[in-house]
Amino acid sequence: MKYLVGLSRILVGVLFIISGFIKLNDPVGFSFKLEEYFSQGVLDLPFLEPYALAISIFVVVFEVLLGVMLLIGFRVKFTVWSLLLMIIGFTFLTFYSAYFNKVTDCGCFGDAIKLTPWESFTKDIILLVLIVVLFVGQKFIKPLFSSMGIRVVIALSLVFCVLYCNHVLNHLPVIDFRPYKIGANIIDGMSVPDNAAKPIHDYAWKFNVNGEEKVIVTQGDYPQVEGEFVDVETTEVQKGYEPPIHDFTIEQNGEDFTAALMNEPKLFMVVAYDLRKTNEEVYSELKKSADEAASQGYKVIGMSASNTEQSGKLINDHQLDFEFYFTDETTLKTIVRSNPGVLVLEKGTIKQKVHYNDLEDLEL
Repeated sequence: MKYLVGLSRILVGVLFIISGFIKLNDPVGFSFKLEEYFSQGVLDLPFLEPYALAISIFVVVFEVLLGVMLLIGFRVKFTVWSLLLMIIGFTFLTFYSAYFNKVTDCGCFGDAIKLTPWESFTKDIILLVLIVVLFVGQKFIKPLFSSMGIRVVIALSLVFCVLYCNHVLNHLPVIDFRPYKIGANIIDGMSVPDNAAKPIHDYAWKFNVNGEEKVIVTQGDYPQVEGEFVDVETTEVQKGYEPPIHDFTIEQNGEDFTAALMNEPKLFMVVAYDLRKTNEEVYSELKKSADEAASQGYKVIGMSASNTEQSGKLINDHQLDFEFYFTDETTLKTIVRSNPGVLVLEKGTIKQKVHYNDLEDLEL
């Protein structure tokens, strides 16, 4: 039991630190995932949506600290109880997502590691078993350092989490795991290789043959059966290749400008996923950067999921000299964790990406 607890302690502690740090690197992204869980179509807790970012920060910092506390043996009873309650909550969410197919990605490891709902649930079940082992064998979890040494480690861990979180909130994630990271080409990210795996589906064909129901399963071909066709049910047995970028379009008045704009040699892109929530105080500084880019031959555009009335008002209020195009809100949230944010592209390749607090870092 002693060795089993020791192994569980290491696995759980390290996994909680890794999972927490990945989300700590992008708490805004995790808050978007929480909003998805809180929405009416999932848990139906819309009153929590305004607090999603605050909850996100608390959860990820607490997750990292719990991993550290477990590894160094700080307040074992509190730590193990907290781990148990947290993993029960996570297990419920991942099971709910998987069984009802509500949230297709739990966000457990942010954008670094994508897990299907059932994979996430399986991972949580394994963690739950390991944490139960820790709960039963609490007496074998001994402190690694003196009382003062442990408190210093916890204090330093907390200070690190707070400073790191503050930095990524006021700038951008230090490590960008998304397909829109600097250096990525959007067109290449949308392409499908010739040898890419194709989706495979089972088709269960139902026929009425002499008064009896007969079911024949094929993978696409219509079966040759002497009987009356009744129905067909389709089940996906293997997912096909999905490109990293599969929902990116730039539209205006119903016309798609994606190909043309992604071929621009110098493109200055202002991204504001929701103009009702955008930080309007920075648009005077943003206008200066956009005007400077235009004077140097850049094509300047705005991208938002808001309607033309909202974009028109913003343009008039801040005397902006560029137009807004429509793009899906989720896509814009993925592109840059800033509202507004700025990207500089060269024929579809992202050369620069900045938070509105870092406009002075743009090199045109």
